[in-house]
Order: sequence, then structure tokens, then C-alpha cells
Amino acid sequence: MTFAINHIHIKSQDPRKSAEWWVEAFNFEIVDDFVRGVGDRFVATRSENGVTVNISGPRTAETLGPGDAGVHEGLEHFGLDSAHLETDIERLEALGAELLEGPLDFGAIRVCWMRAPDDVRIELIQPVEG
Repeated sequence: MTFAINHIHIKSQDPRKSAEWWVEAFNFEIVDDFVRGVGDRFVATRSENGVTVNISGPRTAETLGPGDAGVHEGLEHFGLDSAHLETDIERLEALGAELLEGPLDFGAIRVCWMRAPDDVRIELIQPVEG
């Protein structure tokens, strides 16, 4: 059996607004939007390369803890490809993201980390043509 990543799940106070940010920022597609039986709004999106990213709000009587876009133990970030870091940083900052670190050069790649909505930490990765 192959253990492929099935999906990424983001929690948000406003799942639709968050999903629309990912659509604008990274060309995600919204594929479903509904309220589940547990009371949360659930928005399913898909990245350009087919990865499912689900975004949901708090369930009935549930309070979401604060997000943390800083470096921390546990799931810390997920990475997205970039053709040009500076262009994407500028574009994403205009959409409300915040540059946290970088760009840094690591030989074959250049990277930076940004805070996206809902305190989600993302890494942008640009291959260096050699």
C-alpha cells in the first residue's frame, strides 16, 4: 500500500473567506462548500497539482485555539512552489500575507516563509536554474 498524503486541513473562523484567499493567492479551486452535521462550515479546495486542502470553521460549541505562524513543534508549515520569490512575496503581501523570513539561498533552491490567513505558515520554494 502506498501512503500518499490525502489532504491538508486548515481551521478558520471564516472558512469561505480563507478559501477565497487561497484561490486568489495560489489558484486553488473551491470544489465544495457546505455545513456538516457537526455544525462547521466545510470548504473543500484543490491546488493546481491536485492536493486537497480542506478549510473548516469551529464545530458546534467548539472554540478554536489561536494559530501560530512561528516556528514550533508539530506540523509547522507546508510548502508551495514559486517561479520567482520576490514577485510572489510582493503579490502575497498585497493580499495580506506577511513575510516572516527570507528569501534565503540554499544552493539549488531559494526559500522564504510567510504568514497566510489564519496564522498558517507557508514556505515558498524557488528552484535555482544552474
